[in-house]
Amino acid sequence: MRRIEVVTDSVAALSPEIIKKSNIHVVPMLLEWDGKVYRDGVDITPGEVYRHLRISGDLPSFSTPPMGDFINIYTRLANQGKADEIISVHVSSKLSATYQAARLASEEAELSIPIRVIDTGTAAMAEGFAALEAVRAAAEGADSEEVVRRVEEVSHRSHVFAMLETLEYVLRTGRIGQGIMRMVSSALSIKPIMYIDDGKVGLLGRPRTRHNALSFMLNEMEKQVGVYPVHVAVMHADAPDEAERLREGVANRFNCEELFTTEFSPVMGGAAGPGVVGLAFYDGDGVVRNVE
Repeated sequence: MRRIEVVTDSVAALSPEIIKKSNIHVVPMLLEWDGKVYRDGVDITPGEVYRHLRISGDLPSFSTPPMGDFINIYTRLANQGKADEIISVHVSSKLSATYQAARLASEEAELSIPIRVIDTGTAAMAEGFAALEAVRAAAEGADSEEVVRRVEEVSHRSHVFAMLETLEYVLRTGRIGQGIMRMVSSALSIKPIMYIDDGKVGLLGRPRTRHNALSFMLNEMEKQVGVYPVHVAVMHADAPDEAERLREGVANRFNCEELFTTEFSPVMGGAAGPGVVGLAFYDGDGVVRNVE
């Protein structure tokens, strides 16, 4: 059986426990604050990022891992004899240049083993689920073509919802358009719920309280998965108590094949702001339902 190693980036929001257990190799994104560069999840923790944001409000700049970081990890896996093939699973190319950096690195590395680079079209734990599916498929003896097929299937079936405390941070990143900004600007007090679909960020709903927003996300999730078994991750940015309440709601309401609680990576949490709570999920029936 050919050995397949899986690489992803830190936007996938995989917890340290999941990374260790699954043996996924993570290339960190970069943040810069006050002239100092930090590796996402390595030199700075999510909690440190959110505390800084709450105190100062200063938004760090974010950047894609340099191509050399991908070359280094690909080369290490090849030279240590750990891999006969590498599957590299990454955040949507519409949200980040990470996929392009990984693809160019796979060409420049000039290794003797093949490297397949995949654009998941999504982010956060939806991307994380795709990377986990690659690990599972490889462990079951699937060849690289089958691994890629299963990764793409999970990516296509996954959904990401996120309740924002405020639109301030995401508006500053330019990830949502002026049309959405006009839609919400007239509301005095809302907790906007965003979604990611095919690499684009959109507005799903505008509840007026955090309690209503959590219920809204659960109702929207039920529309997508129905009674089918579901893989779920509850994600948060310095909001552990609400994340736990949301996790309990998911556990009581759905047939969960797996249920994780993770923190948004510093890059994701820094872009959306502290207080964010979200869901990433996909169901087991293989039917894709559009978010409306």
